[in-house]
Amino acid sequence: MAMADRQIIEEHDISLRGDVDAAACVSNVPSMARGACPSLSAPMITGDGLLVRLHPTTPGLTIGQFRSLAQAAERHGNGLIEITARGNLQLRGMTAQSMPGLAADTADAGIIPETGVTIEVPPLSGLDPAEITDARNLAALLRQQIAALDPQLELAPKLTIVIDGGGRLNLDAITADIRLKAARTAGNLTTWVLAIGGTAQTAKVLASLSAEQSISAVIELLKALAVFGPRARGRDLDVGSLRTHYQSPDVSALDIADQYVSPIGIHPLGGDRLSLGLRPSFGQIHARDILNFLAIAEDAGAHEIRSAPEHAMLVLGLGFEAAKAVQSAAADYGFRTRADDPSNHVDVCAGAGACASAFYATKAAAADLLDLAPELLDGSLTIHLSGCRKGCAHPANSAITIVGAPMGYGVVVNGSASSEPVAYIGKEELKFALAEINSLVRNNKVAGESTKECLTRLGTDAIVTALRQG
Repeated sequence: MAMADRQIIEEHDISLRGDVDAAACVSNVPSMARGACPSLSAPMITGDGLLVRLHPTTPGLTIGQFRSLAQAAERHGNGLIEITARGNLQLRGMTAQSMPGLAADTADAGIIPETGVTIEVPPLSGLDPAEITDARNLAALLRQQIAALDPQLELAPKLTIVIDGGGRLNLDAITADIRLKAARTAGNLTTWVLAIGGTAQTAKVLASLSAEQSISAVIELLKALAVFGPRARGRDLDVGSLRTHYQSPDVSALDIADQYVSPIGIHPLGGDRLSLGLRPSFGQIHARDILNFLAIAEDAGAHEIRSAPEHAMLVLGLGFEAAKAVQSAAADYGFRTRADDPSNHVDVCAGAGACASAFYATKAAAADLLDLAPELLDGSLTIHLSGCRKGCAHPANSAITIVGAPMGYGVVVNGSASSEPVAYIGKEELKFALAEINSLVRNNKVAGESTKECLTRLGTDAIVTALRQG
């Protein structure tokens, strides 16, 4: 490390709990920076115009606010509304001329987008009787601490902090640079497990801390990342040095991943309260369908909509019978209503025609996948259809990813859209390739074996061989 860099680190006081050499806490800086997230102030150019991503400061939107947002999406854009894999709202098809009107309508509806470092909490925080603690409290304190820093830190645009209080709908599958997960001590006290990089299953656990210690630790980790510039991510922190500093070698073996529960379906919240989880088909729906659906939901008693990971939305305020009726009606307006719907296990980006970077029509390919490859969609794995190598719909690894390329498609096994494909197929061969992989599973799966287990047992070479034989 250059002397200048070491001096900068010392001047920023990177100690987490006492004196520690922060220079040893950071490894190599990433080789490639990812672009900033599109927002009202900085929309992104796509194939169908400008795209805006919204993460409101409130846990959810009232029915009236969501109605105003849908009307604004149709008035100032092409009316398409998306819910991302992380549960953010996206509006598509705006122009430079229509953006001021969208911003004005959003403000008039009282929808205030979150700014600064992304801090994510579970969608049912504060409502879920199964949660250990309300993560919003710690998140609010952390935002205040970050906002009070002077000067402000220059961090990676997509750096993400997850604060998870536990509960039925947790954020274990969300990739984070820094993660705080609530846990119970032997004395039934709340502690926060600090981890960096990856999902809850793959993150590197550093320590178990109090709420106050957690905020200080996260701030100092952010300072350490800022020293190394806007490319540094949580995965670049030196885990060994940090664990040594905390002097808790046993904490690295903690399992912070909870049992998975799909956001789709009816979730009890105690008493007569519940949440109805729905998913727009392939994460996208038109404003007109949303408006028709909202009218039905409001008449049934709904008062709030919260977006959720896995392209889902949660309807609050309904009784059980009303929720069943609204759930049934939702299917008529483009929503998937069952947790076991095969399409829930297909992650699809906007695709060609909607995104200028995409090389193929991903939603058409998803329809083909549902028709041609039912064996693959048993719920044990996710298949990612990505129009390009950016992998916007599913940044994490998938069992199988079909990546658009100039001459056709790349097939990635157990990797992300940016990973090196194990095989390439031509532009006219996608349907056949999907059918071949499906046949491979159908012909080789043994009794009681899932598709994921079957493909893991067969290995990558078997998939490549099936594609080449075809």
